[in-house]
Amino acid sequence: MPVLTVRNVPDDVHRALRMRAAEHGRSTEAEIRDILANAVKPPARPRMGDALMAIGRSARLTDRDIDALEANRDRTPAEPMGFE
Repeated sequence: MPVLTVRNVPDDVHRALRMRAAEHGRSTEAEIRDILANAVKPPARPRMGDALMAIGRSARLTDRDIDALEANRDRTPAEPMGFE
């Protein structure tokens, strides 16, 4: 695993890092690793269900609206694709 050295960290920043690490019950190095990982890793991919739920909430859909959509839904099976 690579080693990273950070020089010339101001005293107040170092003190804040030590305090933050103590609050989380870990070493200063572990706290800095966590801060760096959270800063550079992309956020988790959105899940389809969460995205659909957010759309429904923003559109202010109610259970009654969903029931109406379900009642009008075409339940006929789709025709399989042909590769001819």
